[in-house]
Amino acid sequence: MNSAVLLLLVLDFALITMLPRLFFLRTGTFNLRWWSTALPVGLSPVLAVVCRLLDVRPVVPTGWLPGTGLAAVVFFAGSIALVTLTIGTHRVPIALWHQSDDDPQHIVTWGTYRRIRHPFYTAFLLAFAGAALAFPHWYTFALLIYMATMLNTLAAREERKLSTSEFGAQYQEYMTRTGRFLPRWAQPAEQEATI
Repeated sequence: MNSAVLLLLVLDFALITMLPRLFFLRTGTFNLRWWSTALPVGLSPVLAVVCRLLDVRPVVPTGWLPGTGLAAVVFFAGSIALVTLTIGTHRVPIALWHQSDDDPQHIVTWGTYRRIRHPFYTAFLLAFAGAALAFPHWYTFALLIYMATMLNTLAAREERKLSTSEFGAQYQEYMTRTGRFLPRWAQPAEQEATI
């Protein structure tokens, strides 16, 4: 992994690590659910730096590394862009998934949420995929799989909570036209007929 890719990895994960204090956490505590998601975010760049310092070899042929490093740069840039665009989308505070008593007071369906229901989670997954591409090793793949599973579980929990809130009907309609982590570009058949 070259130094520029490592720097981008560290910057991306530093931005993600700062989100709870700068943007999310209003009241409450960092509970077990929060720590089980946050720990890999802090662990990934530390392990990448340690592996770089110890010159740990990746699990793919060395000739592949320039290509995977370039792909990692694209993933890190996409992650950073998505985090910053999503922060800019929030004109109102969002409900916090890790706080059991933080009920939604509205739903956000504009900006980055127009096509993706969980753009922050998508950005996190891009960062972990970038780390796996920048340093293809068993630990980066394990962290990517763990985070994909964890974030999918959290997203499903959030969606259930929002679907049963006072905004349930509106949120369920929103779910039909947006993807969970990837944009849904095609409109549902009923909406296409009315457009």
